Amino acid sequence: MPVGVRDRSDVLAPVNALATGGSRRPLDELFTALGDATRRDLLERLVHDGPRTATEFAAGSPLTRQAIVKHLKALEAAELVASERAGREVKYRATTERLADAVRWLLDASESWDRRANRLVSARRSRNR
Repeated sequence: MPVGVRDRSDVLAPVNALATGGSRRPLDELFTALGDATRRDLLERLVHDGPRTATEFAAGSPLTRQAIVKHLKALEAAELVASERAGREVKYRATTERLADAVRWLLDASESWDRRANRLVSARRSRNR
């Protein structure tokens, strides 16, 4: 490695894991789904209140039933919600097991940045001596 260039592989490991394939698509869908406040609200309500239909969500909501269905479909694509047809109705329920993948990725990224920050602190202390 050239002089003055530091190995940043540990810092970039979570980013590289996404960039090189494998779990990229599922994590993208997961974080995209969680990146929307309406979707987070719908997921939270499913977790706390149990299974509901889009019609039940729409009652008293400024959103149309169709808009809610689109949000629920995005959550379903990210495997955060599962749907089950019962006659004419479709009930949605939370399936939060996929959140473990997001937590794992965030912890890996956090650990990498903590190591980087600790090295910077150590380098600064050694320069000040």
